[in-house]
Amino acid sequence: MEKFFKLKENGTTVSTEIGAGVTTFLAMVYILAVNPNILEASGMDRGSIFTATCISAFVGTICMALFANYPVALASGMGLNAYFAYTVVPEVAAKGAVSPWQIALAAVFVEGIIFVLLSFTNFREQLVNDIPTNLKHGITAGIGLFIAIIGLKNAGIVADDPSTLLAFGDLATPQVLLPIIGLLITAILYHYNVKGYILLGILATWVLGMIAQVTGWYAVNPEAGVFSVFPSFDISAMIPADKHIFDFDFGWIASHIVDFAIVVFSFLFVDIFDTVGTLIGVASKGDLLDEEGKLPNAKGALLADAVGTIFGAAVGTSTVTSYVESTAGVAAGGRTGLTSVTTGVLFLISLFLSPIFLAIPSFATTPALVWVGLLMLTAIKNVDFESDVADTFGGFLAIILMAFTSSIANGIMWGMMSWVILKVCTGKAKDIKPIMWVVFVLFLLYAVKLILHI
Repeated sequence: MEKFFKLKENGTTVSTEIGAGVTTFLAMVYILAVNPNILEASGMDRGSIFTATCISAFVGTICMALFANYPVALASGMGLNAYFAYTVVPEVAAKGAVSPWQIALAAVFVEGIIFVLLSFTNFREQLVNDIPTNLKHGITAGIGLFIAIIGLKNAGIVADDPSTLLAFGDLATPQVLLPIIGLLITAILYHYNVKGYILLGILATWVLGMIAQVTGWYAVNPEAGVFSVFPSFDISAMIPADKHIFDFDFGWIASHIVDFAIVVFSFLFVDIFDTVGTLIGVASKGDLLDEEGKLPNAKGALLADAVGTIFGAAVGTSTVTSYVESTAGVAAGGRTGLTSVTTGVLFLISLFLSPIFLAIPSFATTPALVWVGLLMLTAIKNVDFESDVADTFGGFLAIILMAFTSSIANGIMWGMMSWVILKVCTGKAKDIKPIMWVVFVLFLLYAVKLILHI
């Protein structure tokens, strides 16, 4: 163990690494409750999603330990799972596809394969470096706002209104009031630096839901989609069978190449951007960068992320990516892949806790969605709103279109296209990097396709 993970060289011990791995797990285990609630909206089987989330988190995190020896854990990415369920699947369904979520899984699978190939080149760094800074921060902030709105809508805190488009929900219902209380509890726990505060916020909201059900305030009505919040410990179904292994549909793609390419690119762009940003952030926290500020074993880390995504799609979940919550483990002393191994094993053990995680209602996961949205939205402070009009408007457009059209792809597409157009119109075409021209042409073709209804 010492020889493989180089514990002494990294100034750590087995006990420290294991403790750090447990800390990372507690910081991100909320995904086991959130991911089934999100992806279930696409039509997928809830139990299968849970099993796929556990297994893919285990495989991706172990790959990170073996390929790069980094204390970084992976799981189905927040934002990308919402984009999968609430944007890609409905849009593909609207185009006549009979199995939209199977096509979305195929897009994630293809994105992972492309990511593997790019992991052996410098393209990923070029993509991240050549995208304008304002756009990068705007996209991150937009995804945060997108996730927060999804959480608020799922709980009914934000409701439809024919005159104002959106309105505040009915506080008399537990599905609206309890998540608000849970969010306040999460904020208090965060203030006091409580480990696993997001998970505890979910559990607190869930317990309040149980009390509401016992008192009769929360009325169970399966026909109306209101199910009991109490877990059913059926030993025969302790580990839900995964019904979505290699459940892809490539038939639709041949006649919708451009649509499919846009979906794949959106998944790929956000995945690369998330991964590189997370790795740099975690490495900085743990003093793992070299003298030049670069990340050693970057190729191995990116390859682990890509393999996790491919495996995740194969077993039936959305894009698997590195988690910024890994900084919690690094802050607890984690410095090597042994931290990741510990976290990965805990995700595998969690398979036996499916009755608990699958009983957590969607309104109880709202605090997690909104809080993660808050963390990502903080990137808006890095957006320079006093820059030239292309940078300012491009970043702004990315933020508002992601949130108000419920599509990460729309934000990326129109933010980037407007940036290129404004650079040309303001006489600054020389600022446009080759990769931005490639992206612009791709999105322009898609825009023309939408206009002509091809």
